[in-house]
Amino acid sequence: MTRDPRRWVAEAAGTMLLVTFGAGSVMTDAITGGALGSVGIAATFAIVVTALVTALGHVSGAHLNPAVTIAFWSMRRFPAREVPPYVLAQCAGATGGALLLRAALGRVAQVGATVPHVPVATAFGVELVFSFALFLVIAAVATDARTPPALAPFAVGGTVGLCALQGALTGASMNPARSLGPAVASGTFTAHWLYWVAPIAGMLAAARLFDWLRDTRAHPTSPRGAALGVEGPID
Repeated sequence: MTRDPRRWVAEAAGTMLLVTFGAGSVMTDAITGGALGSVGIAATFAIVVTALVTALGHVSGAHLNPAVTIAFWSMRRFPAREVPPYVLAQCAGATGGALLLRAALGRVAQVGATVPHVPVATAFGVELVFSFALFLVIAAVATDARTPPALAPFAVGGTVGLCALQGALTGASMNPARSLGPAVASGTFTAHWLYWVAPIAGMLAAARLFDWLRDTRAHPTSPRGAALGVEGPID
């Protein structure tokens, strides 16, 4: 994978839009007295993720999530030297998006911050399972050559939306950057650590399981060492 700063810009821009529309939907719901509801918020996250994977998947891989980048690296499918700039770009983009929301709407709904509404241990388990499910889907569509790339945006977006339907429990983050941006913009860091540890741990576990489940001898896969995005190889 050749180093190209345009990929980092794409990750920053994509994560900024993810937070702007996703966290923005939480704020809109609060301002309008629940006009969107939990289904509307989940649909917003599903749609924006589907759109961003479609738009940026061939540019940067549309990771849009530090845990996804780290999980791909753990599978030896993303170069170590690209992990820090990707993660920094994702965190910067998410923070920029959240600051834009705060400038436009104030601290409504804590700028869409993710906080546990169940005991912390339960919240950790919820985020762990959601993140596990999300990366299991990502690993399947990204590494197996039998999966048409055109299906990846819908599979990933649909999984995000499915988990977001239960967002009342934890905010259904599954994404350290998505949680970091609103936390910085609102100053709300309640149990913030779990929104880093649980997604990363869940996605690492999913990466290990999928590598074990897949029979690489029988089915074509993307080659080891190839830099992967959600839709498959980037280069």
